[in-house]
Amino acid sequence: MSDKHLSSQFDADLNLISSKVLEMGGLVESQIITAMQALNEFDSEACERVIAAEDRLNSMEVEIDEECSNIIALRQPAARDLRLVLAISKTITNLERAGDEAEKIAKRTKRLMEDGASRSVNIAEIKVSGEMAVSILRRALDAFARLDTVAAAQIVRDDKAIDEEFRAFVRKLVSYMMEDPRTISVGLDYLFIAKAIERIGDHAKNIAEFIIYIVKGTDVRHKSRDALEREALS
Repeated sequence: MSDKHLSSQFDADLNLISSKVLEMGGLVESQIITAMQALNEFDSEACERVIAAEDRLNSMEVEIDEECSNIIALRQPAARDLRLVLAISKTITNLERAGDEAEKIAKRTKRLMEDGASRSVNIAEIKVSGEMAVSILRRALDAFARLDTVAAAQIVRDDKAIDEEFRAFVRKLVSYMMEDPRTISVGLDYLFIAKAIERIGDHAKNIAEFIIYIVKGTDVRHKSRDALEREALS
């Protein structure tokens, strides 16, 4: 078999697993959207759809991870190709965990419904942060498809806005619970949901950091936003 043919087959393998990552990301995005719909509308059927999709996500993670291992064993990639395979393995872990957070939102929404929770707590910040989380994950997947480090750096910056919405909601929630102890149980459920959304933003940010690693060859995890941006734009 010629070197050219081997190279073409290797490129095809990389393109295939990259497309599977995007397929998995699309499923996670759909889960988050459906989970937020379930919360906003107290829709039990939407909750069940999110929960049911979790098995499919888990299977996709295992399948893609096995393909990454096979590529490393059989192709012995180097430099950027190796970074891509390693980053894909980490990306699908973050996607699976983001899916877990969507499932947590659905399960906690079911609990609110079963407990007969009323709209005694204003959850405007949760709705806003949920929309932000969907947007940031979608943009992270788009940046991954294009290996766009500029877009990746912007995603890392924008994750801060989700954190700020979360903190604003926590402050408001504490006030509600202090004023009316009857809201404590419901408030804690909503706090759990808000934290799940905040974690989805973190997973999208992690994916953005992997993009910079693939392209630039530098691990930017745990670096300041300014240092990460300099690396992404250099």
